[in-house]
Amino acid sequence: MTDSSTAVLSLDDFVSLVRDEIGLEIEPEQVAVDFDELPDWDSLYLLKLVTALELATGRKVAVGKVLEARSLKEIHDVAVGG
Repeated sequence: MTDSSTAVLSLDDFVSLVRDEIGLEIEPEQVAVDFDELPDWDSLYLLKLVTALELATGRKVAVGKVLEARSLKEIHDVAVGG
């Protein structure tokens, strides 16, 4: 993962963050599936993920946009694109 001051988070880094920081065992191809298709997904993961993303990127994540997301890929897009 890159230094948080650079605020760059590749999709591979994001998958590692999901695994390491929130404890959700996913494969890279699962980032685009709907949350309903992710085993064990719940709202606590969402809260942990937002916190981990803010630490990893060094900036605030737009929680309103995150709440509209239907997949981890959409959350990644919010985190890296604002």
